[in-house]
Amino acid sequence: MGQKIHPTGFRLAVSRNWSSRWFASGAQYSQLLNDDIRVREYLRKKLRSASVGRVLIERPAKNARITIYSARPGVVIGKKGEDIEVLKGDLQRLMGVPVHVNIEEIRKPEIDAQLIADSITQQLEKRIMFRRAMKRAMQNAMRLGAQGIKIMSSGRLNGAEIARVEWYREGRVPLHTLRADIDYGFSEALTTYGIIGVKVWVYKGDNLGRNEAPQAADKEAPAGEREDRRGRRGPGGRPGGPGGRPGGAGAPGARGPRRRAEGEGAPAAAGEQADAAKAAVKRVRKVAAGGAPADGEKKGD
Repeated sequence: MGQKIHPTGFRLAVSRNWSSRWFASGAQYSQLLNDDIRVREYLRKKLRSASVGRVLIERPAKNARITIYSARPGVVIGKKGEDIEVLKGDLQRLMGVPVHVNIEEIRKPEIDAQLIADSITQQLEKRIMFRRAMKRAMQNAMRLGAQGIKIMSSGRLNGAEIARVEWYREGRVPLHTLRADIDYGFSEALTTYGIIGVKVWVYKGDNLGRNEAPQAADKEAPAGEREDRRGRRGPGGRPGGPGGRPGGAGAPGARGPRRRAEGEGAPAAAGEQADAAKAAVKRVRKVAAGGAPADGEKKGD
């Protein structure tokens, strides 16, 4: 049974970048990694209503720079910047170093995988039917430019006694193509029946390299190029010519002319001769059977 690798980890250093960008060695590495986990958990709970899609943590020279990507930056900043100052103080106590907080707006939250997953889980916690929530999210994503989306929900769906998995997909989601820009998000809904997990994959197109260009369709190519693509024969249109098929007529070891099968029509001249011979035979038979008078005899004798 095939398993799905994490799309972000699969594309790291190819078309994706890390969410924590710093260097440490020895015991310091585990300490900094633990701090990052605590910071992300704190921001997830603190900014649950702010639609936070991603958190980027950098540590330049005994400082910390945290970039929060949110679809509602006004909720994060607060009135006259009061909430952002409180948030900055809490983060400094957690990390133990001066912290600079930047807020980036997500222009299209409908095609952000993490925000889609969070939206579905919030609807599930409000007892909305999971199929309706999933299909509505798929329609919004495809309407705003996504080339493909897949949503999977697992758990006690609709309060069923037996847990199951249901997923829907629209468009194409190439998980094994490294240049494909696949956005992945995961969220959990805490319902009265238990936890329901929601996974979202969004395909936004291909990431082209520096020397790559989009391939043009045949209808946009000049007429001469289209003709060259159609024909794979040699010069002059002969299959056996240079560059043509090796088994064509005229090639070394090729088959000779095709023999005429039995029952096939003969050439026109041979057919006319055969018809004339048959007519002559019929005339001779009529004369012999009817007793016609021979030459020089009269009819009354």
